[in-house]
Amino acid sequence: MLSNKITDFLFGLQFPLELRLGVEVMNPFSDAETARVVNVFYNKYYNDDNPRYCIVGINPGRFGGGVTGVPFTDPIRLEKECGIENSWPRKQELSSVFVYDMINAFGGPEAFYRKLYFTSISPLGFTKGGKNLNYYDDKILAQRVIPFSVESFRKQIAWGLNTSVAFCLGEGENFKFLSKLNLEYKLFEKIVPLSHPRFIMQYKLKTKDVYIEKYLREFGQL
Repeated sequence: MLSNKITDFLFGLQFPLELRLGVEVMNPFSDAETARVVNVFYNKYYNDDNPRYCIVGINPGRFGGGVTGVPFTDPIRLEKECGIENSWPRKQELSSVFVYDMINAFGGPEAFYRKLYFTSISPLGFTKGGKNLNYYDDKILAQRVIPFSVESFRKQIAWGLNTSVAFCLGEGENFKFLSKLNLEYKLFEKIVPLSHPRFIMQYKLKTKDVYIEKYLREFGQL
């Protein structure tokens, strides 16, 4: 089952290289509550062998996937939208708000996760000085992420994921990095960029529905 392959992958994640001073790896999967929730989530939505299309984010953040272990899913959305009770403080994460508004417009979590699978350039997150750090914001980190990223993608693709198209969250640095990676390592046939949920919620909130419609148009072509 795909659910078992995903959880085995996540629980086995380790960043293979030393990081520069002040940069720390964020690995939520060693936490008992996160492990429980991750098992429940993937057994609920991925307990089959159907191929999915990838949506590729940056790396987990501290208040969404960095807590719950489920990409773009904060503790509030985890319980309210996915029906998975959890013990974490009810902290909202902006990207998660957009993602679940979009998922509900798609037809709800069951319909969405039946076709699509969230992953990231780096499936582990990073912090510096206690704050989120995107891999591309540190040039040395960006270089050190490459072998980890390629190995992670190859492991995930080997499950039978659909590689005819992947969707990249972020039309700037993340898309540039993924495109370069893809050119060299031939991971996907095509990459479609989408505005990042955080960018939409922070800077384009008044036109959020326009962005949701764009997501749905792109996914509707699958």
